[in-house]
Amino acid sequence: MSKEENIQEEIKNEQEPAQVEENQTVEEEVVKEEPTAEELIQAEKDKFLRLFAEFENYKKRTSRERIELFKTAGQELMTALLPIMDDFDRGLAEIKKAKDKELLKGMQLINDKLNNTLTQKGLTAIEVKAGDTFDAEIHEAITQIPAPSEDLKGKVIDCVEKGYKLGDKIIRYPKVVIGQ
Repeated sequence: MSKEENIQEEIKNEQEPAQVEENQTVEEEVVKEEPTAEELIQAEKDKFLRLFAEFENYKKRTSRERIELFKTAGQELMTALLPIMDDFDRGLAEIKKAKDKELLKGMQLINDKLNNTLTQKGLTAIEVKAGDTFDAEIHEAITQIPAPSEDLKGKVIDCVEKGYKLGDKIIRYPKVVIGQ
């Protein structure tokens, strides 16, 4: 072989790997564009699992919302009945003053029946006594008066209107007078 042939062969050898690399790059690009069947299956499995998890979360959330709705479904009715219960309490207090035992007994039976029915539906009275510590989270202060004694400062002196809870939710805060 002559020098010229050697040079041409070296040039040819240098060009061929470049062409082979270009061909491989093109083939790799083609391979990258079309995912394999296993990759497609894996992608579909992933989509399915995500959709299934999302549906499970939806079911849990709706069941929690439904339970909460059942717990507080009667809130509007209960709130409407609270003034009637207050009137019953005021009426019973006046009948006690009149000392009519038969009338008092009849009204007491009706009042107890109403209270028991509402208690079965989840309504409970918030107990407030004179001398309890005032808590802004539970009580609604309507006025402040000078405390009759030093130990009643910042405490409940009188409960003007009862408070009620439906389940764990307060539907009416007790209205109280606090000592200053």
